[in-house]
Amino acid sequence: MKITQIDCHVLLDPGYDVGSTSSSQDDIVVEIHTDEGVTGIGETDVNPWIARSCINAPGTHTMGLGLAEMLIGQDPLQVEALWEKLYVGSAMNGRRGAVIHAIGALDMALHDLRGKALGKPCHELLGGGAVKKSITPYASLQPEVSSFAVYRRSIIEWAQRAKALGFRAAKIEVTPCGPYAHKGLKGSHEDMTEVIGEVRNAVGRDFTLMVDVQYAFPNADVCLRAIRPWVEFNLFFIETPLPSDDLEGYAHLAKEQPIPIAAGEWLATRYEFLDLMDRGKISVVQPDVGRVGGFTEAKRVCNLAEQRKLTIVPHLWKSGISIAAAAHLAATTARCAFIEFLPDELCESSLRRELVSNELQMVNGEIALPKRPGLGVDLNREALARFKREAEVVTSTLSIC
Repeated sequence: MKITQIDCHVLLDPGYDVGSTSSSQDDIVVEIHTDEGVTGIGETDVNPWIARSCINAPGTHTMGLGLAEMLIGQDPLQVEALWEKLYVGSAMNGRRGAVIHAIGALDMALHDLRGKALGKPCHELLGGGAVKKSITPYASLQPEVSSFAVYRRSIIEWAQRAKALGFRAAKIEVTPCGPYAHKGLKGSHEDMTEVIGEVRNAVGRDFTLMVDVQYAFPNADVCLRAIRPWVEFNLFFIETPLPSDDLEGYAHLAKEQPIPIAAGEWLATRYEFLDLMDRGKISVVQPDVGRVGGFTEAKRVCNLAEQRKLTIVPHLWKSGISIAAAAHLAATTARCAFIEFLPDELCESSLRRELVSNELQMVNGEIALPKRPGLGVDLNREALARFKREAEVVTSTLSIC
């Protein structure tokens, strides 16, 4: 079997809002085709035009080869070897950032392809197979509103709805300040405390609650002053309170207060995670399967986290493709407590809701191990074409790419 073609689909939700802190509005989906008619799909969470350029750009020398051209003609079943080929061949231009994120989409597609070719779900071919019977999702909640008063009401209602839908855990995005204030929300640190307390009261003490502040605090001292009152809310973690590169600040937070700190959603490769774990002293490791470099690298990160006895909660903010990928990864990872999940009923992105069919479903708070070959999800071709047309309109309007 040989790889014959790679298609990159740049997608955009027609209702996208550039003021929204939500990458569920766009996507890049890659399809890797073979001479035997088997195709694998993957996606990654990065600007899709940038990712497409990383994949399709031609190489001009041996240290900066093009990703697509390195794969054409190769045996797609040699997934791990192809990851090394892509990493080494693109090293001068890549090693971290967008090139690794693009490799992540390709690696995910190769794992999907291999599973389909062999008639096995990805988790059976990933690091020794499944170690659990089901996966526990948490509802990731971010109301699409721009008024803090409306946000306060919405996030309480959404958390209650998530519990009613059968979720045993939820993460609330509380970002009324900082560089990524969602849709221009404005609120104080005291407002954040009040909202978290109101949500905790609404869902009860038996419901697992997490908080994502999306890099809201400029340094550890400001963060400590803001979050000390949050100890009483019994949070499973606080996600990304500081800039990703402030490793000393993360270590300071871990030392000076008891709430577990989670981070890693933006990181690429195990090397960045080693710094975050060993220097940043985080408690909860959050590899995003696409961004970190695909299944191959995500599993390496999970192995390193397990060696350090850290909790693993994969990040995702895309479509049912990434949900499936996180579920397969979680199935093979004993210390994976939850996976992120954007429930259709509480997500306003039509791209998130409509892109795939046969999406994994939660029943009684759990997702059963996927049984279909590969990732186990299929593209909704009508939706794919619609979101692709929207991206093409934006591209032609801006005269780019």
